[in-house]
Amino acid sequence: MKIFHLPDLGEGLAEAEVREWYVKVGDTVKVDQPLVSMETAKAVVDVPSPYAGKIVQLHGKPNDIIKTGAPFITFELEAGEKSGDKVDKGSVVGKLETSEKKWDDGDVIIGSSQTKTTTIKAMPAARVLAQQLNIDLSQVKATGPGGLITADDVKKFMDHKPSSNVRLTGKTETLHGVRRVMAQAMMQSHRDIVPVTIVEDADISHLPPKTDMTVLLLKAIAAAAKVEPSLNAWFDGKTLERKLFEEVNVGLAVDTTEGLFVPVIKQVESKSDHELRSIIENYKTTVRSRSIASTDMQGATITLSNFGMIAGCYATPIITPPTVAILGCGRSREVAMPRQGAIVIGRILPLSLTFDHRAVTGGEATRFLGAIIKYLQEN
Repeated sequence: MKIFHLPDLGEGLAEAEVREWYVKVGDTVKVDQPLVSMETAKAVVDVPSPYAGKIVQLHGKPNDIIKTGAPFITFELEAGEKSGDKVDKGSVVGKLETSEKKWDDGDVIIGSSQTKTTTIKAMPAARVLAQQLNIDLSQVKATGPGGLITADDVKKFMDHKPSSNVRLTGKTETLHGVRRVMAQAMMQSHRDIVPVTIVEDADISHLPPKTDMTVLLLKAIAAAAKVEPSLNAWFDGKTLERKLFEEVNVGLAVDTTEGLFVPVIKQVESKSDHELRSIIENYKTTVRSRSIASTDMQGATITLSNFGMIAGCYATPIITPPTVAILGCGRSREVAMPRQGAIVIGRILPLSLTFDHRAVTGGEATRFLGAIIKYLQEN
């Protein structure tokens, strides 16, 4: 027998989700034959077989989250197949590294029939009472001899248990795929970053009605990065190192029913309006079809969220490390404004800039936002 452990499917990813198995237990497979479709934070990829042989066990079902390095597939190797401690096989995601290490996930050893359990010691009367009251004995503090839970312990727990007369119905679901990755990224941002948001309006009354605002915002970000490069950067909170970039790679937030994708438009400063629009349209297509390349989701130096295309004026956009800034653009609207001693109806574009105050000063952030507004009002 040979256990194939889930390899790293891309740049240090901690886990992947099973989308679809192409094989079943008992199937005979060849080397490099696609075995399963896996969804990661970057993309959906097929994992090829590192061995030739028969499938003995699949350690996971569709929608299961498998940790990198955990037992994945058990093989019965064909005669002549080597079963050394480590084998490298090329694949669509680079090198798949396998090993014979065990993977202990808390109380359950993944892929093993043995499960570590904790014995709850309770008197028979306590067990009966807990069953009647639908109480989990693992939550009850034991005061009886030898650590036994008594009936009085169960009653005391019931007396202090929060009660509610409100009964709510709803469906509980475990987050998978893109939504799961988004949740993890947001938790990391909340834990690591010191965010500050500043807001301001740009007067865009002079712009024609069908102006491509997304392209104009991308060009404005590139122009502002030349004026104040501190926001087009990465920051490492552990080493307190900041890296400034000359190229402006803008992560463009794209909303889908499956969750939020952020493809990266590389070197915005060198692209024409037509080239930028073409890249945006291509990303929309590949994101919806889940065929976007993993490299197209990497390397952002700053982020743009044009949420105003849906609704909303101002926001507190969330930064994704290691970047230090994100620009949010709300829905433009008409307002009354003074002009040469008269009140006229003009159009404004609300902007919200969130920056990481560990790496960016307030002066740098306001100069950056001011440069964006200046570009929008003069182009």
